[in-house]
Amino acid sequence: MTINRYKTLAANTIILGLGQFGSKFLVIIMMRFYQAALGTTGYGEINNIVDTAVLLMSFATLSIGESIIRFGLDKLYDNKQVFSIGMRVTFIGVIGCMLYVPLMGLLTVIFPDNSVFALLKDYSWLTVLYVATGSTKSSVALFVRSSGHVKLYAIDGILTTVMNILFNFLLLFGFKLGNVGYILSVVFADVCSILFLFFAARLKTQITFRIDKELLKTMLRFSIPMIPTSIMWWIVNVSSSFMISEMMSFADSGIYKAAYKLPSMISIFSGIFSQAWNMSAITENNSSTIAKFYTNVFNIFQSVVYVIAGGLMLVIRPAIMILTEPEFYSAYVISPFLILSVSFTCFSTFMGSVYVASKKSVRSMTTSAIGAGLNIGLNLIFIQLWGLQGATLAGFISFLAIFVIRAADTRKIVRMDIKLPKMLVNTALLLGMSVVIFLVEDKPLYYGLLAVLFLIIVIINFKAGVDAVKMVLKKEVKE
Repeated sequence: MTINRYKTLAANTIILGLGQFGSKFLVIIMMRFYQAALGTTGYGEINNIVDTAVLLMSFATLSIGESIIRFGLDKLYDNKQVFSIGMRVTFIGVIGCMLYVPLMGLLTVIFPDNSVFALLKDYSWLTVLYVATGSTKSSVALFVRSSGHVKLYAIDGILTTVMNILFNFLLLFGFKLGNVGYILSVVFADVCSILFLFFAARLKTQITFRIDKELLKTMLRFSIPMIPTSIMWWIVNVSSSFMISEMMSFADSGIYKAAYKLPSMISIFSGIFSQAWNMSAITENNSSTIAKFYTNVFNIFQSVVYVIAGGLMLVIRPAIMILTEPEFYSAYVISPFLILSVSFTCFSTFMGSVYVASKKSVRSMTTSAIGAGLNIGLNLIFIQLWGLQGATLAGFISFLAIFVIRAADTRKIVRMDIKLPKMLVNTALLLGMSVVIFLVEDKPLYYGLLAVLFLIIVIINFKAGVDAVKMVLKKEVKE
């Protein structure tokens, strides 16, 4: 007999969802505003700049954020030490990131015809500023969440988004600063977030200048292998847009990124859930019934992901036309494989929580490396053959491979049941919906077939939803 950890997981998910879903959804709605302000080329350029900054954050901070959340949740470690070590590593790393500026100058000399490197050189100092504020905000926010201030963390999500949008209107439409205005909007919003969390969470009381060297070594041993993991995930997630920019054009990259925005609805749900789930996975890691816990939660999680994915395929065509400018309308045709890619990204991330909870960060790195190598190789072939559609197919195959490898590997740590037959049927139904989107021109037939396939997905996954409600409502759960 155990306390209802499902209720705790659900409560944390709801709190984080209230704080983040609305704000993240608002960003998707703002997509048309960004496209109007930046155009297809500018939209593609800004995504390349932001993607580069995200990669640099892992180098700058030595992925210390992973250690902050992992060790901050573990009651065996002193929170003051965890926060102070995290902030010191972040600060030193941000200063070191300034080396990026001369490095980009060197790369443009070596590769004078590379349009992506030329773009990054033009925005090098702004990129470093983006990395500095983003890295600091991330470390501070992760510590606040690991300290149990989940509501405060959620409020900060709303604040950051609101400030970002206000600065967007001021700098993009008011001062018409284009790409520079977009980057500065994010920078200023992050600064507001850092100041808010520092005072609201009274983080001054968590700072100590006497560092526990053993804990420093332990945290770095956990976080440093996460750097190549982050690189590999970055390669799988965003290398396609870089390769499209270079092999095709920035405008094509902009269309690709626009197509990715609606599938990111799945990532929004998964990201919110994963934040709550990682807290549960770490705190429950030593439980004797952990395998059953993982099995039940993953069964519910995959059902929600499949239903959202099916719903997105059903509405993707009209949604793209409502949310984007006319020059982006063709994005709906390349969305199906992106939806499948994001779905298996969610499943792979769930499996990755096993590595985090058990401190097996090297395994996380290895499995990510396989997917990254596969993605680059397939992109080089598929983009030449099928253009944007080839890039989406390469991504789907890569994420599917990562999930399969992780599902097999994590069974050595936690023997959970992934409900493989249900996964196969759901995936086949999504592939069927993809075929309809690719091939069917007649609108009544198009929407009729998609509606039938979506209804089947809902029926297959309905029981998992009912089971989830029952487990949450029970005061105690037998396992």
